[in-house]
Amino acid sequence: MALFGETIETRRDLFVHKLGAALTMEKTILDMLPQLEEHAQHERLRAGLEHHRTETERHVQNIEGVFSALGEDVDDSSCPTIEGLEKEGEANLKMVDDSLNDMVILSGVTETEHHEIAVYEGLIAAARGLGEAQAIAPLEENLSDEQAMLERGKEMSMQLAQGAAV
Repeated sequence: MALFGETIETRRDLFVHKLGAALTMEKTILDMLPQLEEHAQHERLRAGLEHHRTETERHVQNIEGVFSALGEDVDDSSCPTIEGLEKEGEANLKMVDDSLNDMVILSGVTETEHHEIAVYEGLIAAARGLGEAQAIAPLEENLSDEQAMLERGKEMSMQLAQGAAV
């Protein structure tokens, strides 16, 4: 694996690096979810966030399992995108009246889920291209959870946008 200042030279090393960034992404989200649950106004949203926290714990385990299956040390590569989404969400929650918290949270959820879906689609394609079959199923499981969370978030966002309770 490339260290700071070194160049990543192989597709496999790039895959491992991106897998590390996905791990950092999931761990960051895991840290964010309890705070979002506290700010959520509607019980259905709070319950959905809590459910996704359980899924995210499994996502971390799945990625760590992929590292093990690859015979690689767990790598916590940086994930600037998730850091940016986290900062944006925190700033927005500080700016808005509490009555708008759910709208801010759901906006962040959908943005984050879109990013996570793109990350997993890229990792799955890379794993297939590298012939790393043992990595595919856990990454597909994570992808499926993220797609389902995106759909739930979009549904709740539409309800809020129309003035309905979630």
